[in-house]
Amino acid sequence: METRNSSVSVAGLGRPSLVGVAAVAVLAGLTWLALASGLWKVTVIAWVAFAAMAGFAPFGARAAGTNDAYRLVWGYGLAAGAMITSAAVFLLPQAIGLDPRVGGFGVAAGLLVGYGAHTVGHRLSHLDTPFDDTAAQLSAHALSAGAIIGLVYATMPDLGLLLGLAIVSHKGPAGYAAARRLRSAGKPVTVLLLPAAGVGLTAIPAALVNPPAVPVVQGAIFGFAAGVFLHVAMDFLPRCEQGSEVGDVAALSDDAHAMLDRLRSHAVLSTLLGGIAVFLAWVTISV
Repeated sequence: METRNSSVSVAGLGRPSLVGVAAVAVLAGLTWLALASGLWKVTVIAWVAFAAMAGFAPFGARAAGTNDAYRLVWGYGLAAGAMITSAAVFLLPQAIGLDPRVGGFGVAAGLLVGYGAHTVGHRLSHLDTPFDDTAAQLSAHALSAGAIIGLVYATMPDLGLLLGLAIVSHKGPAGYAAARRLRSAGKPVTVLLLPAAGVGLTAIPAALVNPPAVPVVQGAIFGFAAGVFLHVAMDFLPRCEQGSEVGDVAALSDDAHAMLDRLRSHAVLSTLLGGIAVFLAWVTISV
């Protein structure tokens, strides 16, 4: 297990994680395969997800031990609002339009599987690994979400980048929060390279699959995708309560109760603005 006093560290991020480095190497190889196959949209989404999480992680590591509750709330809120809106606008109508009942079952299955992945990630965090609860759950989310993104774009290649980019919008704030927790626990922040690369690791192989152009199959894929992404989005809704991650950070202030009251207003505003941002982007593209 790593400690903060490790003699080998990179910008205070701890020893380089072999798992994380290997994940980036595999992603680089898959990128070559994806571009050779013309999967440029999935490739862009994969690397934007990687850059967002890996790019915000150093800031989260430096914020360890500080009261950054407002940043957490706004990061989580904007991302959650964008994801909920994108899933509701771009995925649900496709699922119901292709086959209402199968699409509905797909949504239900996605929500339940999303919950299952979250629970498994929490269980893995109790093992003797460099991962904490957040990092393990992020890895499970990233790998499952990546596979679904790949299948969605394989099923409907004409989908624009807006959907994929909005879906991975949570990677930045998630990387920030996870790095902050890892650094506070004295664990290497570089383990986040795995969930950062996770979207691409499964999205590119899944995008190479050619699902049958059958409405029932396509409806199930889009419904399942909508369910999973709605679960992830709701999981990132800011919870300004005692015992929550935001509550733990707010507890560093002199008047934690008053701060939580103020943060609730910021949570509502940030999620609304996240949804409005997707709406404005859609209007801009549609005009």
